[in-house]
Amino acid sequence: MRTPPDSEHPDYVAGRGAASAQVPTRFGLASRETDGDWRDHVAALEGPPPKLRTTVTEEKPKTILSFNKSPDVPFDRSINAYRGCEHGCVYCFARPTHAYHDLSPGLDFETQLFAKPGAAKLLRETLAKRKYRPAPIAMGTNTDPYQPIERDYRITRDVLEVCLETRHPVTITTKSDRVTRDLDLLTEMARQDLVAVAISVTTLDPVLSGKLEPRCAAPSKRLVALGQLVEAGVPVHCSVSPIIPAITDEFMEGIIERAAALGVRSAGWIPLRLPHEVAPLFREWLDVHYPDRAGKVMSIVRSIRAGKDNDPNFFSRMNPQGVWADLFRARFRVACKRAGIGTGRKSPKFELDCGQFRPPEVGGQMRLL
Repeated sequence: MRTPPDSEHPDYVAGRGAASAQVPTRFGLASRETDGDWRDHVAALEGPPPKLRTTVTEEKPKTILSFNKSPDVPFDRSINAYRGCEHGCVYCFARPTHAYHDLSPGLDFETQLFAKPGAAKLLRETLAKRKYRPAPIAMGTNTDPYQPIERDYRITRDVLEVCLETRHPVTITTKSDRVTRDLDLLTEMARQDLVAVAISVTTLDPVLSGKLEPRCAAPSKRLVALGQLVEAGVPVHCSVSPIIPAITDEFMEGIIERAAALGVRSAGWIPLRLPHEVAPLFREWLDVHYPDRAGKVMSIVRSIRAGKDNDPNFFSRMNPQGVWADLFRARFRVACKRAGIGTGRKSPKFELDCGQFRPPEVGGQMRLL
């Protein structure tokens, strides 16, 4: 039987990435089931169900810096100003983190968000500790620091203000052109070698983007943001990721060409990752939007992941193997060469300066000595 496309699918929620709100089975949580008969009855009497709204819960954590010892990531500390992400990227590898709140990595992840308004204060307290030693803080490693609610909360901006004041280096990864609203801070930080920004561009097709990452900035806006950062002298990197076989890989060369024309000289790609509950969510998404090629997509994904939906192992999780992986790698390398963007050892290195760091006092006053 043909799977209904897009809005005809019974679980599809317009404007959202995930097609369901199932809770994970890894933790033995009670499952959720939608009673179709009840829903049809209510719709007949009261009309369609109310629009799914985004809610934000404010958190008061005791710490804000998260440290890691992962050998295949280039940072050892990060700040996540928000839990969950309204961008709704169906492929987001951070979705399973919502399971720790007994919430769905699906629709709950993109509609029930958590914000940390005290992040800047906590960061100041951490940087003031005498045993603290600076190293670049990564922002955007789990959820996007410039997702829509940043417009009102401005937590990311508050954190950047502390980092500029204390001369602490930061790296930022985002899918939003909202990053340019902090261009005043970023320009000054770049002048002191304290910041580098990566913007992810997944596709050049706004219709596909609307399905894949429904509340992200349009691809054209992200490219404009890359150009604005280049003009402002901020070190920028274009991340062509994730590469989704038979869905987004056709745009690889075009994205690199467009980015290079804007003056971007650093680019990279990351293959699709489907940890834990992301795999079934992505399969649902394929059934909703691309039922005709779902089998092909997952066949290629499994071929580069040693026959599995996902490879969680260090190094290999970022370095897929097989014929298809080699093809993507070769295409990316050739595209960068044609566009004048360096790869491998020829890729520009963003060396951030940790030597300027000035620890603050907890009360906000800088140390004199």
